[in-house]
Amino acid sequence: MIRVACRQLAPRLGDLPANRELTASAIGAAAAGGADVVVLPELATSGYVFESREEAAAVAVTPSHPLFEEWASAAGRAVVVGGFCERGEDGRLYNSAAVVDRGGVRVVYRKTHLWDGEKLLFTPGDRPPPVVPTAAGPVGVLICYDLEFPEMTRTLALAGAHLVAAPVNWPLVDRPEGERPPEVVIAMAAARVNRMVIACCDRSGTERGQEWTAGTTIVGADGWVLAEGAHATADVDLDHAASKALNPRNDLFRDRRPSLYTTLHR
Repeated sequence: MIRVACRQLAPRLGDLPANRELTASAIGAAAAGGADVVVLPELATSGYVFESREEAAAVAVTPSHPLFEEWASAAGRAVVVGGFCERGEDGRLYNSAAVVDRGGVRVVYRKTHLWDGEKLLFTPGDRPPPVVPTAAGPVGVLICYDLEFPEMTRTLALAGAHLVAAPVNWPLVDRPEGERPPEVVIAMAAARVNRMVIACCDRSGTERGQEWTAGTTIVGADGWVLAEGAHATADVDLDHAASKALNPRNDLFRDRRPSLYTTLHR
């Protein structure tokens, strides 16, 4: 059993010092509560609604920035997955997520599917999402809109991820009364068809008129919601995600027929 904690925050747009303090404090609180994995929102170090590339560049950091040492120190034995505005070695900007443990930054994943105005600011990543072996188990990483592509979650499942940590910023959209946000429904379906845990950490507040869903949710490997809300925390058995058997005759992976799926590569 491991404890997964999502910490929903409201970053200050363009205020790197304030967001360094905010994220490190949230990580420390989650770790003090026994978390093995802590997930933070997308672009937690910078805010989201930038008016120009120059504005985003002013708060972009590299993976060697001291704030990640602060994350590692606050985390203790926990693993942190959090979003940040990355300045690449090529000078381009990326909407990225860092996987951090007591040893520092383990992996940086660059969002591959950019949403709306992100395309005016960021360069899309060109590498598949990673699966990182951690003390808590194999953790895959996606960012927000990436979850809308079933190829991405299936890629992580086939690569051995038992938990997918997804920093997100979900813009508020209309939905029927009593229904969960559509992004949560997608995460529930992806968790069920891949038999893996998915932890989506959203943000809160309103930024330059943009309202956020504040839909942070942790979904179990059976597809049902385990926890939701600003401090969503769930104890999960990742061994349950290791087996893809549904019954003695059906297995989610062995029952696949890839030869019939060739149109997916078009």
